[in-house]
Amino acid sequence: MNRSHGEQKKRSESAHPNAVKTRFTGLRLVLVRAVWLALVLPSLGLFVAGLPAYYQRVQTPCVSVDTCIFAGEMTVKGLRALSSLGVSVSEYAALNVIFWVIIIAIWSIMGFLIFWRKSNEGMALLAAFALVMFNLTYPGLSTSALTSVYPVLILPITLVGVLGQVAIALFFLLFPSGRLFPRWTGLIIPLVIIQAASVVFPPTSPFNQNNWPGWLNGLFALVIYGSILIAQIFRYRRASTPLQRQQTKWVVFGMSMVVTGLFVFGLLFSLFFPALTQPDTPYSLITLVYPFLWLLLPFSIGMAILRYRLYDIDILINRTLVYGGLSSILVALYAGLTIGLESLVRLLIRQNSQPVIIMVSTLVIAALFHPLRHRIQNVIDRRFYRHKYDAQKTLAAFASTLHNEVHLQVLSEHVLAVVNETMQPAHISLWLRAPRQNVEQLSRHVEQPEMRNKDA
Repeated sequence: MNRSHGEQKKRSESAHPNAVKTRFTGLRLVLVRAVWLALVLPSLGLFVAGLPAYYQRVQTPCVSVDTCIFAGEMTVKGLRALSSLGVSVSEYAALNVIFWVIIIAIWSIMGFLIFWRKSNEGMALLAAFALVMFNLTYPGLSTSALTSVYPVLILPITLVGVLGQVAIALFFLLFPSGRLFPRWTGLIIPLVIIQAASVVFPPTSPFNQNNWPGWLNGLFALVIYGSILIAQIFRYRRASTPLQRQQTKWVVFGMSMVVTGLFVFGLLFSLFFPALTQPDTPYSLITLVYPFLWLLLPFSIGMAILRYRLYDIDILINRTLVYGGLSSILVALYAGLTIGLESLVRLLIRQNSQPVIIMVSTLVIAALFHPLRHRIQNVIDRRFYRHKYDAQKTLAAFASTLHNEVHLQVLSEHVLAVVNETMQPAHISLWLRAPRQNVEQLSRHVEQPEMRNKDA
């Protein structure tokens, strides 16, 4: 049964119009690998060579907040405030250098791992290139600092930076098949190139994206990212094979976690700790949580390309939805109970009973944890995992049938129906072994005539 079903699934995927992958062999494989290495290795060398310049730039104060264009750069006020924390300017600069080296090393290692394992596939090669080049050439890091020391490198670093920004956008546009689907998404590529080229221009240039009108920035973002989102939804529903859908789920899961984290931390910092995000304060180091959040993206891309068969992403998504929703509801309930009970106690007895209120709120949350989790699990299964929910209901009904049904033929039909409904195999066959008691009775019936004939 499993073999026939697997063969049928493999044939259906190979016949799918979107299932063909771009593979390189022979001379083409050697050529694309050489081009990949010729672009990546010099860029990596420029990044390493620019680290001393970046180290010196972080120690140099910028004139105002608007002119702080390098990661970790601060004004005179911010650098002076470091001494109140017992941190010297050189130590602060070294911390920034080490931090970004670690971040970019993780992105690059994932890219080189994909290149080592899957460089014969076009989509994997593009993903590896995007992962290595996206942060390696991003403005505001060591390669940008290198151009201030050696202006002759402005043109090659600008071109490589454009390639890095375009590569990450093309990855999301082409993933997972490596083809433009639908065809109109090809019109987005020129806009991606224009936007990427604008980022690497000097900050005072009118061509830099930061100097564009707000409506133009919003229009570009809406058209580019909206088109990518619509194309991925259309591809997932109409053109992706089951394996490609698993790969898409990994990338969407990682990107969703990044976007959610950016939104939550951005809202938290802007509402409750607005001073922490200002470049003129050393507490702006707390914003380094954003690069850590972005690390979820290379890990999800690596899993999607290399190990998507090993782990069940549906289980991970299901657990994230359940416990994410559960945590949000419990936090809201805890805050509401604490504030409400504290106000009620002050109104009635006009005394501070905060320890008792906290204990009562904690006990209520502990009592609600398991019932609420089961409730959220059922809601998510019914809404997003309907097939799993129906299968669980079918199995539960079959379990109750086993207690009441004694007729073997009827029970066999129930077994076949349940297996067909929950697993949907290509072929079903049921083999029943005869009870041992019946076999012994049958053998006695067969032996008795033989013994009679012998006696006669």
